[in-house]
Amino acid sequence: MKINKLQNNFKRLKKSLRKNFILYIFVFPVILYFLIFKYFPMYGVQIAFKEFIATKGITGSEWIGMEHFQRFFNSHYFWRLIKNTLGIGVYQLLVGFPIPIILALLINEVRKSAFKRFVQTITYAPHFLSVIVLVGMLFLFLSPTNGIVNKLIEMFGGEPIFFMTEPRWFKTTYVFSGVWQQMGWSSIIYLAALSSVDPQLHDAAKIDGASRIQRIWHVNIPGILPTIIILLILQSGQILSVGFEKVFLMQNSLNMEASDVIATHIYRSGIVGAQYDYSAAIGLFESVINFIILIMVNYFAKRTSSTSLW
Repeated sequence: MKINKLQNNFKRLKKSLRKNFILYIFVFPVILYFLIFKYFPMYGVQIAFKEFIATKGITGSEWIGMEHFQRFFNSHYFWRLIKNTLGIGVYQLLVGFPIPIILALLINEVRKSAFKRFVQTITYAPHFLSVIVLVGMLFLFLSPTNGIVNKLIEMFGGEPIFFMTEPRWFKTTYVFSGVWQQMGWSSIIYLAALSSVDPQLHDAAKIDGASRIQRIWHVNIPGILPTIIILLILQSGQILSVGFEKVFLMQNSLNMEASDVIATHIYRSGIVGAQYDYSAAIGLFESVINFIILIMVNYFAKRTSSTSLW
């Protein structure tokens, strides 16, 4: 019975391959990408539980269990790394997540197509700047001597602020520069979702005397709510995955207290210090925590709404 079932499944698979051959060709590079760069490297994660010696290889190195994790948990910089990484991640989620939604709602209300295209172009453009260029712009604009921001502060009677060296300004500078760079690009998916909202709902709301604000609140937002929830779940699962490049470029000895995150510590330990096993353990810890947060947010989203990842 089981053999017949397997044969039937195999026949259906062959039939599907023949019928949708072109579609499978299109999806094959994506599958190959995930296999090569996402799944195959998981083999190497076992060095997090070993005392890795390059000459012995991964399989030949001695198994030491949870020692690298205990070393990380007991280190004096553990709580600083967690506080900074979690602080930036939550700050980024609270500020960076709603702004693209608001921008999309505002752009959607623009009736003049020329002005609408102009706004979209202006807000999309920063996305295509490299991280190096962006951080270079930050150093120029926020310079305490010649920066335009501090010139404006002095114009209103304030004192120059050392944005790039004072620890208390690091998170704000990091988050808001990221919002400026990505808000236009991130709004695209919300604009696409808004385009699928039934116009008849707006017509009915107008007949009922609803104002534009009321129609945004009671028609547009509920219409894109499933998209918002899905993206919120996905972004919540990356709270500890604070990007390395930008933090590293903005980091210096003066703001280290606020800028030292898990990613930069992994770089110092793994790449600079050649402690591959220890840095792999830290990276695995970060991934596990992100996964737990993803599961929790998805669970609450499923309980409170009909939308979830699974």
